[in-house]
Amino acid sequence: MKDSKKYGTEIQKFYRSLKRKNPKVKKVEYDDIAESLVHAAVLEHMSESVTKAAFKRFGAHFVDFNDMRVSRTEEIVEMLGQDSEESRAVGASVIRILTGIFRKYNNVNLDSLRKLGKRQGRLVLEKFEGISRFCVDYCVLTALQGHAIPLTEAMIKYLKDNGLVHPEAQLDDIEGFLTRQISAANAYEFYVLLRGETESKSPGAREKKTTTKARAAKRQTKKSRKKK
Repeated sequence: MKDSKKYGTEIQKFYRSLKRKNPKVKKVEYDDIAESLVHAAVLEHMSESVTKAAFKRFGAHFVDFNDMRVSRTEEIVEMLGQDSEESRAVGASVIRILTGIFRKYNNVNLDSLRKLGKRQGRLVLEKFEGISRFCVDYCVLTALQGHAIPLTEAMIKYLKDNGLVHPEAQLDDIEGFLTRQISAANAYEFYVLLRGETESKSPGAREKKTTTKARAAKRQTKKSRKKK
């Protein structure tokens, strides 16, 4: 990436500042590789909090991932709690991923990838039709224990807007740059901290924060009136 030395200094400063502001991140690891891919399909378009709530509903609604595979996109959208372009993209992605696994293995189990090793396992994932770069990277990081830093479009925009990577850098350049700057041992922590910072600065988060403050002020006003 152009000016990598300059941006490398900025990334290291940014990473240190995030670690000071946030408690130690506990790494998530998946025993079920397919589960990591379904999680990734939701996380690519939805926030961490929405994804967590959705998976609780998935567990109550679907028997297993095979049941989810043969479901309608509308069912998954309903479990996400919102009908939007993003939720429909999630629904289509989940079904596409699970269908791709089933067509290759006649089930939705990917345990065999661990026997192939990280590099070969990644190559197999990349060949699934319609699977996104984010989903592959998230699976490699959390299920195959490889070195990857998954990036959503919002995270890439945040990096560029805040002068942490070159504004004209492409995804391949950014990912390659970040994996050179952030070690494999710190990759998950960096991903979580960057994602959290990105989501906290999103318009939706600011609106929610403003609404929460407004509600708190309204309750305080009511209490003051009662005292009078």
